[in-house]
Amino acid sequence: MRLVFMGTPDFAVPSLRALVQGGHDVVGVFTQPDRPAGRGKNLKPSPVKVAAEELGLAVFQPETIKSNEGIEQLRSLAPDCIIVVAYGQILSREILQLPAKGCINVHASLLPSYRGAAPIHWAVMSGETLSGVTTMLMDEGLDTGDMLLKREVLITDEATTGEIHDQLAILGGKLLIDTLNRLEMNKLVATPQTGPTNYAPLLKREHERLDWSRRAVELHHQIRGLNPWPGAFSTFRGENFKIWRSAPMPLSDQDLEMEARKVEHRTSNHEPRVKMADPGQIVQVLEDSLVVQTGDGVLRILEVQPAGKRAMSARDFFNGRHGQVGEIFG
Repeated sequence: MRLVFMGTPDFAVPSLRALVQGGHDVVGVFTQPDRPAGRGKNLKPSPVKVAAEELGLAVFQPETIKSNEGIEQLRSLAPDCIIVVAYGQILSREILQLPAKGCINVHASLLPSYRGAAPIHWAVMSGETLSGVTTMLMDEGLDTGDMLLKREVLITDEATTGEIHDQLAILGGKLLIDTLNRLEMNKLVATPQTGPTNYAPLLKREHERLDWSRRAVELHHQIRGLNPWPGAFSTFRGENFKIWRSAPMPLSDQDLEMEARKVEHRTSNHEPRVKMADPGQIVQVLEDSLVVQTGDGVLRILEVQPAGKRAMSARDFFNGRHGQVGEIFG
C-alpha cells in the first residue's frame, strides 16, 4: 500500500520508523511547520521531520492541512491509507474520504477512555493502573472512530508520564504494523466505541498548581503525571518552584498524629497545646526528603526545581533557604 504518514512530536517517531523498517511504502510525511524555540527563537523542526529526513522521506509542512495546498499535496501522493499519530491538526471529511482504505490513528489510551490531546498525562494524574494504545479508523469526531486493535501496559505507583509515554510510543509502532498487516490480509475487524468515556484536554496552568488540601495520594499522582512536562508547582516564601518526585508516606494513626502535630498553639491561659498541621505545612525534615501535611495524609517531597535553577533534592532546597519546620508551601 501507498502510505502517507502524519505526525509531529516524539511520540509519533517510533511509528514512522516502524513503517519504514517494516518495508511499507511511505510516499510522504506531513508534520507541523517549524516553530520558534529556545531563547534565540530560532526555527526548530519537529521530531517527525528530523526522523523523516534521516529516513530519506519526502516531507510536507502545510500551515493548515485543510487548505487547498495541503489537500492538493495529498491528492498528488494518491495514498491508499493515511496514518495519523499525534499530528496536531483536525482532518476534514474531504481528507478522511480521500484514501480508499481510510485513515488509521494510533491513540495513546484504551479507547473509549481518555479521548483528547493529553491522554497519558490524565491517565497518570487520575491514578489509573492500566493504560495502552488503540488503533482506530478515523471519523470526524474527536477520537470517536471505530476501534481496530488494542495493547495494554501497567502503570505502577511510581511511573511518570514520561516513562509511560516512551513505553506507549514503542508499543504504538508495533501495534500499527500489526494493524496494517491484518488490513492487507482483510483480517481486520472494526468495533464501534461503546460504554463510558472521558476526555483528556490540553493541560493548562491551573492543572499544574498543587492544592495541598487534596489527599496525599492524589497529589503524588499529579506530580508524577506532570513529569517531565510541564511540571507540578507550588510556592515557598512567594517563590515558585516545581516538584518532580514525591512518595506517599503511609503511617499508623499514632505516627501520623506525632508527625502532624508540629505547630504549637497557646490557649488563653498560656498553657501550651498542639494542633494538627495545616495543608502544605512542612512537618518533618528527613535525610532525603521533606514531609508535608496534606488534606489527608502526609507526602514526602523528594526532588524540586526552583525557577531558573537545576533540579535538586528537596532537602538541599530547604537547607539552602534556611527553612524551618512549620513553614508552609503555598
